[in-house]
Order: sequence, then C-alpha cells, then structure tokens
Amino acid sequence: MKIIDVVCSAGRTGFYFDDQRAIKQGAGHDGVFYTGAPVTEGFTAVRMPGESISVQIILEDGQIAFGDCAAVQYSGAGGRDPLFLAKDFIPVIDKYIKPMLVGREADNFRQLTAEMEAIQVEGKRLHTAIRYGVSQAILDAVAKANHKIMAEVVAEEYGCTVSETPIDIFTQSGDDRYDNSDKMIIKGAQVLPHALINNIDTKLGPKGEKLEAYVAWLRDRILQHRMSEDYNPIFHIDVYGTIGAAFGNNNYKEMADYLAKLEELAKPFHLRIEGPMDCDCDRETQMIALKGLTEELDKRGINVELVADEWCNTLEDVKYFTDNHAGHMVQIKTPDLGGINNTIEAVLYCKEHGMGAYQGGTCNETDRSAQVCVHCAMATKPVQILAKPGMGVDEGYMIVNNEMQRILAIMKAKKNCCK
Repeated sequence: MKIIDVVCSAGRTGFYFDDQRAIKQGAGHDGVFYTGAPVTEGFTAVRMPGESISVQIILEDGQIAFGDCAAVQYSGAGGRDPLFLAKDFIPVIDKYIKPMLVGREADNFRQLTAEMEAIQVEGKRLHTAIRYGVSQAILDAVAKANHKIMAEVVAEEYGCTVSETPIDIFTQSGDDRYDNSDKMIIKGAQVLPHALINNIDTKLGPKGEKLEAYVAWLRDRILQHRMSEDYNPIFHIDVYGTIGAAFGNNNYKEMADYLAKLEELAKPFHLRIEGPMDCDCDRETQMIALKGLTEELDKRGINVELVADEWCNTLEDVKYFTDNHAGHMVQIKTPDLGGINNTIEAVLYCKEHGMGAYQGGTCNETDRSAQVCVHCAMATKPVQILAKPGMGVDEGYMIVNNEMQRILAIMKAKKNCCK
C-alpha cells in the first residue's frame, strides 16, 4: 500500500509549555498564569500555550493515518530539545519528511522509522517532537495498510504479544492536588497522584513538612472514600529535584531518612518518588547522585522506589541509567525519545535488564499521541502508563483507559474468531 501524500496541520496540546528554570528560580502564580520573566531560550513568557503538529499520511486507497508531534511541558530543560512551535517546524516536515515518505510502501514500521530517525539537518537530528509525531503516523499507516491495529504491528515487529490484561494507569493532578486526587479515587486510578511538587517553600516545605502532610492526607482520603478495601493504589509523587535541593543532592543519609518518613506515612500504600534530585548540570552527575541514593535506600531496606526522570531523556539515557542501576524505575518520557520506536525499545530494554519501565510522557500531548502510546504499551507491557494529556484527570484517564479497553476487546474478538 503506497503513501501518496503527507499533510500537516497546526494544533494545540492538552496543556502548556512552562519554563522550568524560571519556576525553580521562584516565578510566582497569578491564577493559571506564572509571573516574572522567562529564562529559557525561546520562551516569551514563563507559561505559553502548548502547540502540536498533526501529521497525516494519505494511502493510495484513500485511508488516512495520523500522528501528533508534541513536546514536553518543560521543553528546553534538562538537556531536552528547544521549544516546539508549529510555525517553525511544519516547513521542516514538508521539506525533509514528505519527500522521504511519498511513494513508499507502508509495509514496515521499523524500517521506515529508522530512515526517518536518521535524517539530519545541518548535522543535527530532527526535533524530537517531529520524530515522535511522524513515527506515530507511520505506525498507523502500516497498521491500516495491513488491516491490523497498531498494537499488533508493534508486537509482530518486535517479537512481543499484545497484553490480555489492562496496564496500570498513572494519573497526574497538576497543582490541584487535593480535588484532583478525589477524582482519581472515584475513578479507581491504579497509580496516583503525581502532585507536582516543584517548589520547596510552597509545596515540599523547607524540611519536607508540607509533602509529609500531603502524603498523610492522601492516605486518609483513600481509606475514607475508597469503594472497596481491594483498592490499594500506588503513590507516585514527582518532586522535581526539591528533596535534593532541600537536603543536598549528595546527602544520601538525610534524603533517605526523609524518604523513610514518607514511606511510613504512606502505609498501607506503596510509595514511588520521581526525580528526588535534579543536579541541573549533566547526565553523569545526575546518574551518580541517583545511583547513590538508590544504593542507600536498598542498603537500609527503605521500600521506596526511585524513578529516574531528569537527564534521562533519550533511548541511550534510559539504557545508561538502567545499566548503572540509577533508580528502581525509569520514566520513558515518550516525546523526549523522538520516534516511538525508541519508546518501544526502551520499555523492552528496561524489562530485560531488571529496571521498572514506566511509559510516561507529558501532560502537554494530544489525544492522538496518547492513543498511539497505549498501543505501544499494550504490546510491550510496561509497569504503568501515563494518563494524558492535560492535568484534569478525567479526560486523560478516559482517553488512555478507553483506548486500552478497545484493544482488549478487539484482540479478544479476534482470538475467539480463530477458535
């Protein structure tokens, strides 16, 4: 089945671009706005509307496959590619991607994405967001050309099997960490609440006391309102390096002491802490710090899982943190890896080497990128998958859950037809 055209359209994402460095330096809040001046290149305000590009591949039989280019909320931070604006990058897709795809057979996802990933402009690879969206469209095109669902294509090309059971969904609250936690409890989210602890003074507390109070509140809230005693969600809290900033990035003893307190407060629920420190300088320094804290927790039997995030952006980074046992789990932040072929390989690598695989992403994606990610997850079976886009809980959970249920139903129907 030949590809006859590639058409792009500018779009919005489910959240915003936020200047993480400006926020860490104390940018204030005014409603939904951040106050103060941006400090990261490309930003014209601390918070800007998220942008996407929908890449539509037209097949010769008239079918249209599509994927959405999107970048993370904190673009330009932690070694990531710069701010992704549609007006700047649609011409790039038209110039470099369209000629590569038009006239080609939509017959092999891995081959086509490998060629796309190899394209360089002035000695640099294409922006991760472009590779992310184009690879989604290629996967959809190959699936449509072969009358299969995307999860089947991934499973067949990577030697996997499509999951027959749901994968745990991780919901994120944004700053509305109280009301949104209630939504998560009502929905029965398996992993919660993210909580967005990205400021010491207002969210963590100078000695961690504000996060302690929140963990205790969340524990009590679930015990009070859960529909069944069988509902035992995992607490997964992203602290954006604030624990390291409060106690010292290399002060493993004090950080471990604090995490032990959080572990006790969370009981009977299991606790994961994402991004305990952010060394804000380079990958090696970040890896060494996270590895040191991981070893301290393991040595002392503190049952808190550490999740690698900052400076762990690419497939190579995921392998590096995994090989060095820096953390117990890696967030595979899908837009940061470029093509979703890299997300697939990252999940499989983590599983093969004993690292927890969290197929994540960002609130700043679209409904389409979220749906395609579900297909990848159902084929590769990570520990958990992020509900996205947005921070409203209900919408992201609906998109991810419903796509997962569609896959389960279709695969069950196909299996019954073959009996």
